[in-house]
Formats: sequence, C-alpha cells, structure tokens
Amino acid sequence: MNSDSPLFDKVLGCLLGGVIGDAMGTPTEKLSHDEIQQRFGWVQTFSGDGTDDSILKHILCETLERTGGHATADAWAEDWLRHTQTFVDSKLFFAPVVATFWKLSGEPVPPRDAGAGNMASSSSAMCISPMGIVNAGNPRQAALETFEVAGLVHHNFCRDGACAMAAAVAQAFAPGADVESVLRAASEFLPERSAKVMRMALQATLAMARESTGYEDFRARYYREAVDARRHFTDSRETVPLALALVWLAGGDAQKAVEYGANFGRDADTIASMAGAVAGALGGARALPRAWLDTLGPRADSQRALAGRMTQLVRARAEAARAAAQAMLEASA
Repeated sequence: MNSDSPLFDKVLGCLLGGVIGDAMGTPTEKLSHDEIQQRFGWVQTFSGDGTDDSILKHILCETLERTGGHATADAWAEDWLRHTQTFVDSKLFFAPVVATFWKLSGEPVPPRDAGAGNMASSSSAMCISPMGIVNAGNPRQAALETFEVAGLVHHNFCRDGACAMAAAVAQAFAPGADVESVLRAASEFLPERSAKVMRMALQATLAMARESTGYEDFRARYYREAVDARRHFTDSRETVPLALALVWLAGGDAQKAVEYGANFGRDADTIASMAGAVAGALGGARALPRAWLDTLGPRADSQRALAGRMTQLVRARAEAARAAAQAMLEASA
C-alpha cells in the first residue's frame, strides 16, 4: 500500500477527521454555545476515544472488510452480534441502536426490518462515512448502498440523512471536488418525494449558512430561529444539515469544521464527527494539525492501518468495476 498516495491521504483524513471530531465534541455535547463559552472558552483540543459514533463506524469498517467492500444490513447485523459484549457493557449507545441490538438478539427480526419504528436520531448517519469511502468518487452508488445498510437502524428520514452523508463523503474523493460539489451530492441523490423531509432540512439550513456573515452569526441565528423544542437534539434533521453547513462555513477546512462542530453544542460530538469526516476526505490527512495527530498517539497508527485496508477496498472495487465495464464493451462491440 502506497501511504503517500492522494487516495490513502483522503481515506486517512476522513477517518481521522471523524474520530477527532467525535472526541473533541464529547465534552460539549448537550450544552448550548453560551454554556460552552462559559465553561471552556473555545474548544480546540481533545482526549479520549470518542463515543458510539466511532464504535459503530469501526464495526461498519469491519463489515466492509469482511464483505470485500459490499456491506448489507444482514452483514452489518452479524458484526453487531459478534460485538455483543460491547453493546451489553457500553452505556454510550443511544435508544435506536439499543432497540436494534435487542431486536437482533432476542427476536427473529430480519436486519433489513430492524430499523422500523426506531426513534429519530443521528445513529445511522453519524457512523456511515465508510460507505462513502468504499464508493469514493461515486456519490450516487454511495447513497444507493447506504439506503440498504442504514435500514438496520432507521426506516425514516434519518435513513435519508445517512445517504446524504455517505454521498457527501464519496463526492469529496472525486477529482476536482470542492465544497459546493460535496453539498450538491448530499441532496442530489435523495429522491425528491420520498426524501422530501431531509431535502427540505438540508435546503433550509444551508440557506441560513449562506445568508449569515460567518460562523458565529450562523450559530446565533440557528439557536434563535431554527432550534425546534419538539425534536430531540440528536434528530438528524438538525445534525446532518448542520454538519454540512459547518463544512461550508469552514470553506472545507477540516480543522475549522471540527472546531465549529465541537463549539456548536447540542449533539456536538456527532456534528463535529460528521463535519470532520467530510472535510477530512476533502482536504486529506495532510491538512490536519500535527498537534492533533500527536494527541492521538498510538491511536493514529491504528487509523493509518485501517486507512490502508480501506484504500485497498476502494482500489479493488474500482478495478472490478473497470473490468466489468471493459467486458461489457468488448461483448457489445
């Protein structure tokens, strides 16, 4: 594996941006931006391994490795059950994940149906970036495959949020990708009618970001005008659009995107993790502060090893697709 390749750098940037965002946003989760300012000032450091966002993401990576980069709800469910002790012991998992786990463990529920009836949350979108990685440069396919996989956790607009995040990550790998193309990809492959709820949420939040004078103005406006007391703060109608809006406000800069997420409050770990994954894929690991990698210590090495294996999956899938297309062209000549 060529660890100097642009592809590897982008894969590693996506993984590191997600993990660091998760860890940096952990202390500020559930707080308002005013409470964050009073307690911490401006958050720009982190410690720890992150939360359930990172745990589920790494289990999904295991599934992708085991299936040659072709995950399904069934395959991901098998790996959840292989990690039964993790789900039983950890207090990190949120209600939809716990519900799915016990459905899989105690009832004969087909994995594709396990997400039915689960409450709205970010639990499927927060960990989905590996689906974008293995579909690097192909956001349409990332959205299609994610709809199948995310059904393990959600069957509502949250599933569409996961598709939006996977498509955004996939587009970040495309040659010449920029922030605007990533934002377009996030909604372009969501069905206009079936995914109307998530498409409207994306449109409204991104419009507010574009109309704002900067991050602080956007954050104040969002708290004043867009926070809906009827929704739980983990609702993906809030977190997914916010993560993408922060990537736009950061100009695609991963350091800014992660810090913006961590200092936003509410579901800060998830927002920062998703924003970090997208911006990390766009700019690559080389754009991340060296101090962040030093803080990760040995964990950075494990992420590099995982990035190497994920990069191999991307290449294998691309080569298989190329061979299949060539065979079709030859057969039809």
